[in-house]
Amino acid sequence: MRLRIDCAYDGADFSGWAAQPGRRTVQGTLESALATALRVPEVRVTVAGRTDAGVHARGQVAHVDVEPDVVAASAGRSTDPPLDALARRVDGILPADLRVRRVVEAPDGFDARFSATWRRYAYRIADARELADPLVRGHVLTWGRRLDLDAMNEASAPLVGLQDFASFCKQREGATTVRTLLDLAWHRDDASLAVGTVRADAFCHNMVRSLVGCLIAVGEGRRPTTWPAEVMAGRRRDQGVRVVHPHGLTLEEVGYPDDDELAAQAGRARARREAIDA
Repeated sequence: MRLRIDCAYDGADFSGWAAQPGRRTVQGTLESALATALRVPEVRVTVAGRTDAGVHARGQVAHVDVEPDVVAASAGRSTDPPLDALARRVDGILPADLRVRRVVEAPDGFDARFSATWRRYAYRIADARELADPLVRGHVLTWGRRLDLDAMNEASAPLVGLQDFASFCKQREGATTVRTLLDLAWHRDDASLAVGTVRADAFCHNMVRSLVGCLIAVGEGRRPTTWPAEVMAGRRRDQGVRVVHPHGLTLEEVGYPDDDELAAQAGRARARREAIDA
């Protein structure tokens, strides 16, 4: 059976999602806890989106394939449904900076990575002295100058759509930098923090943090509102674009189609990935 796992984590002390020898990662920590809870030698999870070192998540999604009798046996004498018992057991093993929010049997055709249609991130900035809160300093960027969110929204609008984000990505050999940016907008939340919300079909390495750094330059008046679009048109990394710190960034949600479209979406996404890698 395939299990969908919804989880959240504070990325401060993780070297990103992806397992790496000798490093503490979200994937490695979660897989170890799952293997212990299921009483199996090892498990391998597939994730919706790999987050970089220091980036947080509230709405990360992963899946794991496991035999039904293994799940049933792992519940032991618990009177709870087996998957509820599994989630509770895993949470009891995990450290406090990684939590499993739910474990459910995935619908037919579900793939945490390839069935996803979009990922939504938020970047939070305290751009005034009175907004700096030591209690949330690990999740909010402190910025010394007030930002003009109207200017940042004006500069963001031309970046939305199917475009080549090479100017905002750390490129990898043979990997495409073409992405569909569905939303990019700025607002102030109830605490008056500047919050940038960005949603896309997928993201390349450093893309969101580079976009935010570029738009901050507009927001504080150092660059005109036309500059981000000019950087985009250059299709190469611009030394004037600052990649902001990861701790202000949080993966908030992953979107999926209706259950009857999951397999078709996964097929399309997998075919695109295979064509890119070919």
